[in-house]
Amino acid sequence: MNETVNAGKLYVMGVGPGASDLITVRAARILSGLDVIYTPTGKKGTQSLAHAIIEEYLAPKTEVCTYHFLMKADLTAKKAVWDDVAHALKNEVANGRKVGFITLGDPMLFSTWVFLLQRLVSGARALPAWLEIVPGITSFSAIAAASAMPLAMEDQTLAVISCTAAEAVLEQALLNHDCIVLMKVYARFPLIRDLLHRHNLLEQALMMTDATLPTEQCWRDLATLPFSEKEWKSALSYFSTILVNKNWQLSR
Repeated sequence: MNETVNAGKLYVMGVGPGASDLITVRAARILSGLDVIYTPTGKKGTQSLAHAIIEEYLAPKTEVCTYHFLMKADLTAKKAVWDDVAHALKNEVANGRKVGFITLGDPMLFSTWVFLLQRLVSGARALPAWLEIVPGITSFSAIAAASAMPLAMEDQTLAVISCTAAEAVLEQALLNHDCIVLMKVYARFPLIRDLLHRHNLLEQALMMTDATLPTEQCWRDLATLPFSEKEWKSALSYFSTILVNKNWQLSR
């Protein structure tokens, strides 16, 4: 892409954990001046949470393009979508447009955006001038603030782990770090609770779903949580995260 001639630009913005007023001032300013915004969705034909967060900041003239990112397809099908979206973003910038792409939380943490980034800057030694990545507030930062649980301080170590990891990886994180963020809890909640019980960490853990949204729920006593399999599947949302701090006494 010719950076000297082209006046287009791609802004990739983290839009925070859910509440629309937790978006950064920079992201809000950029959103108001876009020609087109690309919004991902996990379910075809539906508006994503990320899109709902930023809707009030968009100008009436801004075109909205929604792409369905496949969550449960095989890798070949996922790669085809990533290739398609990366190509579309490049074309928009090449045509001189101000283009936005949004993600929940921060774009550089457990985000589909990173797969697009690989395609957009492949072979480049530095970030191109036509690309700006705007950080966002992570869900676990919002949960730590809402629950008044420190994430780490002084010489403590912090691990951020996706619960899609192997059980042995999750267990090593619990053993080796003072503070642990367990993201994407939903599908593996029974396993995670068993691991916390096994290592006597239930009393140092809390779980929150839908942080900063009207549907937010927080459980500070996982030891007595009476979830059967049917109950936890209905009680927990996809946006469920557990924080563990071995050196902090939770207020019950």
